[in-house]
Amino acid sequence: MKKVAISACLLGEFCRYDGKTKIHNSVITAFEGWEIIPFCPEAPLFGTPRERISIFHVSSRNEIITDETNKNVTKLLIDETKKFISAHPDLNMIVLKSKSPSCGLGTTPILNEKREIITLGDGISAALFKENYSHLQIKDETYF
Repeated sequence: MKKVAISACLLGEFCRYDGKTKIHNSVITAFEGWEIIPFCPEAPLFGTPRERISIFHVSSRNEIITDETNKNVTKLLIDETKKFISAHPDLNMIVLKSKSPSCGLGTTPILNEKREIITLGDGISAALFKENYSHLQIKDETYF
């Protein structure tokens, strides 16, 4: 059976920072008959609901910083994503949530120190998925 990792919020899980979901029925329908593996690196680390996070371009690299407490959570999210990658080496496809600091594919706002958007880029997990699953199709929900 083919396996697909899908951002858990698209599957109807209430795992977003605001405690809500972003269920996307066309994504769910597109993968009927597949083994669906939900993915959310933020909820297991920070709970739901939780403080928002944003990507800041700092010292020539992207860092994930919490919006209210200014805590750098980059390493935590990298480690959580790498744990998922290690547990699921045999995926056939990945579907991620656009604009997410974790899962966005070229759609995530990257901010400067003044919190101004300087570009759009990949979320931290999306970037790791592209590196580690370079042979796979990786899409976001806007494709469906």
